[in-house]
Amino acid sequence: MIGLSIHKFEEGIVNEDAVKATQKWIAVSDGAGGGGVFADLWSKYLVEHFPDEPITDYQTFDKWMDGIWEPFYNECEELAKVEGGMLLNKFYDEGSFATIVAVWEDGHWMSYGDSVAFCYDRTSRKLQHSFGRIVEFNNPPYLVNCKDSTNEKGFKCGKFDFHKNSVVFVASDALAHYILMMHEVAHEEHYKDELQEAIDAQTKDSNFIMTALGMKKADFEKDVIDKLLNCRNEWNFKQHLQSLRKKGLIGHDDYSIAIL
Repeated sequence: MIGLSIHKFEEGIVNEDAVKATQKWIAVSDGAGGGGVFADLWSKYLVEHFPDEPITDYQTFDKWMDGIWEPFYNECEELAKVEGGMLLNKFYDEGSFATIVAVWEDGHWMSYGDSVAFCYDRTSRKLQHSFGRIVEFNNPPYLVNCKDSTNEKGFKCGKFDFHKNSVVFVASDALAHYILMMHEVAHEEHYKDELQEAIDAQTKDSNFIMTALGMKKADFEKDVIDKLLNCRNEWNFKQHLQSLRKKGLIGHDDYSIAIL
């Protein structure tokens, strides 16, 4: 098990992602700083309070959330009161936002938002994942809030078909988009329509796809999966992500991965 997380390639900013890898599960939470406050604290809190038993339906997820939110809310309310003014009002009005994705040792996975769970089979060379079509990364993600109820529409769960030659991991959205994109580009004949749909959306993600399609076709296992899995520490992870940024293959974001 390994968990790696680095902040955006800027000076003096906070990493709003959180990652945890245990014997029983791996999880990534992507704190959403675009709304609310304390996104970094909320993402860390979620992964630190994650259950050892698989969450296999929305009711279990909702019950887990209902059982953990209040201590976080009370603690952050006190922090916000010290700051007062706009920050306190923003906390009361908006709360804190984050995604969450996890995979347990038995292959069960759950997600809420656009962080993604993956299972790569080295024998069949097939990739299973928890996301939908790649163009859906353009949609605003569902987010877990520390003060509001979740929405059943945002919850997904399932179970990976895996064995000893499978690699199971989770990633936050920018890195997840890169992985899915490179898999589809490497198997372009199967994903032509899906890739074209994402290109036609004319977003920043469209540019990454066009860049990938314009490069020499990668061997997905060797050039994408293995290079990521060989990042055994944050320094190597950072060097690899910086290289992908320079090539125009990945967005500007915090980056996190956890490997079971």
